[in-house]
Amino acid sequence: MSTPRRYPAELRERATRLALEARADPATRVGAYKRIGEQLGVHPEALRTWVRETEVDEGLRPGTTSTDAARIAELERENRELRRANAILKQASAFFAAELDRPSR
Repeated sequence: MSTPRRYPAELRERATRLALEARADPATRVGAYKRIGEQLGVHPEALRTWVRETEVDEGLRPGTTSTDAARIAELERENRELRRANAILKQASAFFAAELDRPSR
C-alpha cells in the first residue's frame, strides 16, 4: 500500500511545467526551483525530483521511465509470488512422496 501524496497531482504538474519553462530561459534559470517552490508552497527538492522524473519520462535525460519502473516492480512482485508458490509445491510434493514410501499397515 502506498503512502498518501503530500501534493495534489495538479500542483505537481503545474510546478513541473513552470520549472521546466524557467530552466529553459537563461535569465530565470538560477534559483528556479527555490523561487517556484516558494511561490507554490512546494519544497525545492521535491520540485527538482519531479522535474528529473519528467525529463526521464520525456526522453530528455537517460534513465528508467516511470512506466518502466512500475512494470519492473510489478514483475518483481509477481516473481516473488511465483517463487513462493513453487517452494510450497516442492514441499507438498516431498511430503506426499514420503507418504507413498511409508509401508502401509
